[in-house]
Amino acid sequence: MMVNCCGLVSEKNVPVPLKIISVQLQIQDHVASVSSSLQYVNEEEHPLEAVFIFPLPADAAVCHFSARIGEQEIVAEVQDRQSARDQYDDAVSSGQQAFLLEESDESPDVFKLNVGCLSPGQTAVISIVYVIELSIQADNALRFCLPAVLNPRYKPAALAASVPEVSSACVIPYTLSLSVDVRSSDHISRLESSCPLDPLEFLDAQHSHATVNLSAGHRFDKDVELLLYYENTHQPTAVVEAGAAAAQPGSLMGDPALMISLYPEFPADVMSSLAFQGEFIFVVDRSGSMSCKMHHGKDAQMRIESARDTLLLLLKSLPMGCYFNIYGFGSRFESFFLQSIVYSEETMEEALRRVKNMNADMGGTEILQPLKHIYSQPCYPDHPRQLFVFTDGEVSNTKEVLDLVKSHVYSHRCFSFGIGEGASTALVTGMAREGSGHAQFITGTDRMQPKVMQSLRFALQPAENNISVDWTVPEGVTVDMLSPPIIALFQGQRALIYAQIKGQSSGETEGTVTVKYKLKDQPVTNQLQFTLKPTEDTGLTIHRLAARTVIRSLELQERAGLPAGVENIRNRIVELSVQAGVSSVHTAFIAVNKDSKQTVKGPLLQRRVPLQRMWQFSAMGAPPAKMSSKK
Repeated sequence: MMVNCCGLVSEKNVPVPLKIISVQLQIQDHVASVSSSLQYVNEEEHPLEAVFIFPLPADAAVCHFSARIGEQEIVAEVQDRQSARDQYDDAVSSGQQAFLLEESDESPDVFKLNVGCLSPGQTAVISIVYVIELSIQADNALRFCLPAVLNPRYKPAALAASVPEVSSACVIPYTLSLSVDVRSSDHISRLESSCPLDPLEFLDAQHSHATVNLSAGHRFDKDVELLLYYENTHQPTAVVEAGAAAAQPGSLMGDPALMISLYPEFPADVMSSLAFQGEFIFVVDRSGSMSCKMHHGKDAQMRIESARDTLLLLLKSLPMGCYFNIYGFGSRFESFFLQSIVYSEETMEEALRRVKNMNADMGGTEILQPLKHIYSQPCYPDHPRQLFVFTDGEVSNTKEVLDLVKSHVYSHRCFSFGIGEGASTALVTGMAREGSGHAQFITGTDRMQPKVMQSLRFALQPAENNISVDWTVPEGVTVDMLSPPIIALFQGQRALIYAQIKGQSSGETEGTVTVKYKLKDQPVTNQLQFTLKPTEDTGLTIHRLAARTVIRSLELQERAGLPAGVENIRNRIVELSVQAGVSSVHTAFIAVNKDSKQTVKGPLLQRRVPLQRMWQFSAMGAPPAKMSSKK
């Protein structure tokens, strides 16, 4: 049963306390800083505590959280998670206003915000800032998406049978204002959106600085997608950002940080001469939620229909003589063939007929077991195995799935397709990242074909490129790579490399990075110069994304590590998270209004406030109990 009130879950169906969302987006080349302002009003007669669940892109790094009550602003600080929870509980129980922001244990694209002790009639404005890399699309556009849908995460029955999977979706249309500021070392060609925009305004003659706003009166009832086009998209770049003046020299935040963008365009004659065979395994989500609509606009098809259309297009495009198989999964899984078979006109026609009959009829979203089964099957010699996964991403054991994909990356590549608005970015992008593949999000029929064909082109390229990164810097200076090694670099796929510049040079002010790789035994070299003495303050966006990269690598080590090393890694994560001021699984943002003249009196009511997605409750229709922050 769905509870169909307008966002605030209560017995009397009271008004939603969240009124307005305002977003400022600042884009610098390939990365962005996103500032969100959320205005709450307590319209009830009693003090209120609200629990607010909302989505963020999986690779976002939350780096600022504050609350303004009246004329007073309270800025949160990053602390060890349990310490932050204890402070929050102590403050709320004593009647102090407090705010707690933390990411989900299971999935890094879901956050929970507790707003504690709002007096009757009181307004609070919450500000959240995060930084993120912009993804590259098939037509060379940089994509930014502001998610308006948070799908509930299905939890396998073995873990918790009490969390059901939803059969329908509900979006709550808050009013949204959005302004965009773009600065680039390249010329800006244009900016497009799935939502109405005001005209793009250029602020300089070189067309390297532009602004645009979302048209007034937009109802935040669907994802806001922005597509940004530059003129020289394949030109590699190196951007250096000065360290924070207040940070300790030698620390990640105190030293200059470097970001290299590689988006190679391989010669057409080399690409056309690459003969490639492989084993292609298609893994299709057939859980109940795949019967939901793709989005909440008119004429939206079901997610399973979109998955079928995407798969049919891929099947018709495979090279003759390769091997293939198709799996469907839900609470159980099944495959078309006992093992992968040779692709021919006859086997293709049989597969096409069977795909057209696939339905969302297999229960929950349990992707771990079919993946384990596939990984246990022997591979065909000289036919590298490629997985194509189609899902709406509604799983709660995301990190367990990603660890499994990563452990098989040297024998299997993984390409993923997020089907419909609200697909888990943590799962979809994570599987592609850990599987050295590529992620796509299919939210409508308009750009489905180029996205599908782009992923297939990636899969038909060689997996190994022998990539090396070499630094040439003056004496006294060293460069520490912060990003994991790049295993594969595809035509049409962009890689960002982060590094820390340590030490000082008395004379030279330039360094050089040389990136080499091979394509069909043909060497390719990119050489870039970068400054060792940056002056421009870009708001530490690159530093924070670099810190996020290191934190995610440490979290992966922690989950795979021996017990003796886990505590040490956890301490390093907390230390870096606090130092950089960015979120992690072991830290939280805590803000307590200690300067308030009076404490809040009266019984404190708890409310659950999903931003865009109503969670399905039990058949009794009762809202869930308050999520206690103390363990």
